[in-house]
Amino acid sequence: MKPSIALLGKICLIAGFIACNSTATKERPGKKFPDLFNVDSTVKPGDNFFLYVNGKWIKSHEIPVSQDGIGGFTDLYYSTQDTLHKILDSLSGITLVTGTIEQKVGDFYASGMDSLTINRRGIEPLKPWLEKISSIRDAAGVMNYVAGAQEVMNILFAAGVGPDDKNSSRNVVQFSQGGLGLPNRDNYFKKDSANLEIIKAYKKYIATLFKLTGDDSILAAGKMEMVYSLEKRMAESHKTTVQLRDPQDNYHVMRVSMLDRQMPDFAWSSTLKTMGIQVETVILRQPAFYARLNSLLKSENLENWKAYLQFQTINAMTAYLSDEFDMASFNFFGKALNGVQERKPRWTQITYTTDNNLGEGLGEIYVNKYFSREAKTRMLEMVNNLQTAFEKHINQLAWMSEATKSKARDKLHAFIKKIGYPDTWRDYTRVTIDKQKYFENRISCLKNENRRQLAKIEKPVDKLEWDMTPPTINAGYDPNLNGITFPAGILQPPFFDPAADDAVNYGAIGMVIGHEITHGFDDQGAQYDQDGNLRNWWSREDSIKFNEKTKQVILQFDGFVAVDTFHVNGALTNGENIADLGGLSIAYDAFKLTRQGRDTIRIDGLLPDERFFMSFATIWRSRYKDELSRQLVVTDSHAPDRFRVIGPLQNFDPFYNTFHVQKGDSMYKPEAERIKIW
Repeated sequence: MKPSIALLGKICLIAGFIACNSTATKERPGKKFPDLFNVDSTVKPGDNFFLYVNGKWIKSHEIPVSQDGIGGFTDLYYSTQDTLHKILDSLSGITLVTGTIEQKVGDFYASGMDSLTINRRGIEPLKPWLEKISSIRDAAGVMNYVAGAQEVMNILFAAGVGPDDKNSSRNVVQFSQGGLGLPNRDNYFKKDSANLEIIKAYKKYIATLFKLTGDDSILAAGKMEMVYSLEKRMAESHKTTVQLRDPQDNYHVMRVSMLDRQMPDFAWSSTLKTMGIQVETVILRQPAFYARLNSLLKSENLENWKAYLQFQTINAMTAYLSDEFDMASFNFFGKALNGVQERKPRWTQITYTTDNNLGEGLGEIYVNKYFSREAKTRMLEMVNNLQTAFEKHINQLAWMSEATKSKARDKLHAFIKKIGYPDTWRDYTRVTIDKQKYFENRISCLKNENRRQLAKIEKPVDKLEWDMTPPTINAGYDPNLNGITFPAGILQPPFFDPAADDAVNYGAIGMVIGHEITHGFDDQGAQYDQDGNLRNWWSREDSIKFNEKTKQVILQFDGFVAVDTFHVNGALTNGENIADLGGLSIAYDAFKLTRQGRDTIRIDGLLPDERFFMSFATIWRSRYKDELSRQLVVTDSHAPDRFRVIGPLQNFDPFYNTFHVQKGDSMYKPEAERIKIW
């Protein structure tokens, strides 16, 4: 697969493709390409560009025993965690004015780091919850407990507040399938050896939690079987990950009075009342799941339900409790599921938890220290350039009618852009933090967030609200808001560097921007209009043509082998793959709008286009434990990172021209078979 070439071949290969493509005779100074020396010259660019750019890095980097993977995203995540750790350490070690966000953030972190107090308290904070479960006498009691617990955990089902898919200006109550402890419904039914080991480890984990709360081994084993059996019955009614991608099929407006008649044991009216919700209608995303719950509430033995509630409650709170609970959780979720061999230092967990619970408070401190207005301004310029490039693509589409193009342009121009951090910071006034009470601190944060969500019901949607904290290493598109978000966390090398040249930035963060823009026009996003409503804006003929093109992407990715014999699920990953294909294409064209994109001057001996494509491949460099890879191929809507490089490039003519990809190369596709959507 990889021809063996002597070290000198690296120099010759790089010089060869530069000489063949270059008409310039001079170089200009610039920031050194960060990963030039990770090029593996034993791999032809046209055979596997991912390995060509990242091969030496992959060969020389082992996954630490405390991690399930390494790569561009994970490396940046951990370096940002180090930065947050320094902030939190400095705040937790001093006395601050009570009630300030600095005090709450610092004391929350300090309480989580105080493992001596947490261990001394043992299961004491959990006892009131377990006593409530013990006092349950009937199915009505089960639902009363579940409804009351919703303010701090999604137990049994998943409930939330968000924009109505078909009236995106209004926030509504929405219910989705839930209730499982394993990552995916398929984990309960697959018979391959790897999954059977996961089931075995999960059952051990369930029994361990029961024993940690005082049950003997026999009782714990019996309860474990009750829990697993009940979860498996719930899983039978779950939609698959692919079925969940159909927004029309997962949208059902239901009157509460009708649900009371159809599902009397679920007791919708009283359940909603206990949750603090007063509405006449809800959106039920997967009705079959709730019909199954209603049936199980009637048919299942009460002791089975109590065992289930005990386990799910403990499971939701293991990270709030003593080390033995946290270790039990790690042994399953870390080791068995993801292949991690050792726990990370405690500060990494508590730093993450602080960001997760007081994220905009911590985020405000973070951006004031580490994110400049200049970076935000340059990023906005890039986003605008990407929009210009995408509009050009729309205008030039041969397969789309002018009427549909006009509506596509309207949607593109209506995009809401969120960069770096929110303009208005979240209010944590009602959060109470005590340095000695980590469990209660987390409950206070959860209750505060629940109150915030409940206050939004039937209110206008705030399209400027953020759903990611500023330090987050991610980006997103929200179809209901028709908005794209790029937190400050991802606006760092290798994704974005104000000191880098345009080729490097457009190949990295430019592709990320293009990816998120294209999500507005992928197989899911294309079903939402410019206002974020689930409404068809396509002509019938254009819709048919678009769907045929998306099917080609599914077939391409179905052919990739992710790990062992597991193939990529093209239908599950279709939206992300379409976004990658479009993102690369418009990032390249936006790059061509810059001065560097139009010249042929080399930096580091590389032409601008070469730097663009190498930067693109660099951000996806990664290695993952096989255990995690097997989970991701079943549950993740993203293809494995190497195929996020190979897949789009196989369809992209400028890549062929830049690296002389020819028939016989592994990545070569005949020009007529190259997929072009946007």
